[in-house]
Amino acid sequence: MDIFTSQLINGLSVSSTLFISAIGLVIIFGLLDVVNMAHGEFIMIGAYFAYFTSTVLKLPFAVSIIASFIFTAILGIIIETLLIKRLYGKVPETLLATFALSYIFQQIIKMIFGPEDKFVGNPLEGSLKFGDVVIPYYNIFLVAIAVIILLVTLALFFKTTFGMQIRAITRNRSMSQCLGLNTARIDTLTFAYGSGLAGVAGALLAPVKSVMPSMGIGYQVDGFLTVTLGGLNSIIGAFTSSFVISESVTLMSGYISEITAKILVFMLIIILIRFKPEGLFALKERR
Repeated sequence: MDIFTSQLINGLSVSSTLFISAIGLVIIFGLLDVVNMAHGEFIMIGAYFAYFTSTVLKLPFAVSIIASFIFTAILGIIIETLLIKRLYGKVPETLLATFALSYIFQQIIKMIFGPEDKFVGNPLEGSLKFGDVVIPYYNIFLVAIAVIILLVTLALFFKTTFGMQIRAITRNRSMSQCLGLNTARIDTLTFAYGSGLAGVAGALLAPVKSVMPSMGIGYQVDGFLTVTLGGLNSIIGAFTSSFVISESVTLMSGYISEITAKILVFMLIIILIRFKPEGLFALKERR
């Protein structure tokens, strides 16, 4: 029972990490129909920016999170304006362009910081203990931040004029343009917000993972799996699927190897997608 409880609680923090890293992908991939192969590199850049601000400049970690969001959001605006805007609706070209961009980002980071791993100190040391179950304070912080990001994003997309415009464009872009919506501006802001959330994910992952140029690749793969299972344009779907995937793998890892657990979970997901290819919580697709 202690192993089960411990794994269940650990699964919550892993779920939070997966959701935080995937939410930006939901917005860019699900709402804009952009297959962003550089999403993992935006996470990596956010982690390096957090390292620079918190470790090199000695700024508070909260400042690092905000700074990472702003920096990667601005970078997202630049990339969307110069590159992505010319490739909307061209999936193969977008995939190749963003894949090349991911490689460029990795090489630039190596030139600036070097190939060695960087480390960010834990901003919340200590833990809570309930019998044999130990819960680090930072894991609780990750869960809280994941919930806050979920609520803020839902409020932005369902309680604001901007969110209403995004949903209108998602459902029918042509009609939205006929009604006078500035779809180009909304696309840019949406891409910037998704990129900024990727930066936040990187900043939050920096204290628990080694910061290195290739760190974003694994999170990108898991992020695409999360988005596909939950539904390409569903924020709630991403939150639910990240919980289902992470908890399933973490719980089974207490009794079998983690690799075997991942294989079993991925096989189940493949079977589920076979019968429900649109995902668990998919909204209407853009026409």
